[in-house]
Amino acid sequence: MLATLIAPSLLTSTYPGLPRGTLDFLAELGSHNSREWFQAHRGDYAASFLEPARALVRALGERLPELGTGIRAEPKVFGSILTINRDVRFSADKTPYKTHLDLWFPQGEGPSRERPGYFLRLKPESLLLGAGMHVFHDAALEQFRGAMQTDETRAAELDALASRLEPAEVGGQTYKRTPQGLPADHPRAGWLRHSGLFAQSERELGPEVFSPALVDLCMAAFGRYQPLQQWLVDLLDS
Repeated sequence: MLATLIAPSLLTSTYPGLPRGTLDFLAELGSHNSREWFQAHRGDYAASFLEPARALVRALGERLPELGTGIRAEPKVFGSILTINRDVRFSADKTPYKTHLDLWFPQGEGPSRERPGYFLRLKPESLLLGAGMHVFHDAALEQFRGAMQTDETRAAELDALASRLEPAEVGGQTYKRTPQGLPADHPRAGWLRHSGLFAQSERELGPEVFSPALVDLCMAAFGRYQPLQQWLVDLLDS
């Protein structure tokens, strides 16, 4: 059941939208992706990336209770603002910084990366919004596979939820074949090829991104994916 709606008149009344300087900073970083350039522009990072990210997390944090309980919005790096530093240990691309802004709003108790959540990715040319889990941790993967094989009610619910979305919106199927030890002829073998489960959509940037309407745009997308998100929350908490 959805949480009680917060009165719109009390929400995000002072949120102005993203400044265009955020996109300028990301575009410049894409052209000068080096530690030397970043250190010389740390003031721009703070003013054009970090502070706008904090403001958006606070604004969305006021509205996220409309989607359910236990959704965390922490306006800090390693909270809802994912670090701009790239993990280059296992990547052929050794550029040190991401050229996009990632926000993450996990739902439920436990480490944030072990919970489903709502997410946002801002690139200089587009905005991606979604919900779910990109990668299941071991226990979640076992729960998901078990539900697909033995819990007809829960599996049928997921089938119905996915049918209401466009096929391209539903992600997480990374295996080309059913993993070893799982029945390849199972009626839900497609779900058994998933290593995560999420729904998302991407759009070109419009003027609403630079206005208070950005929060409504995000909430509309999150609301579209809320049933899938809640299905995952219920599964992990069962």
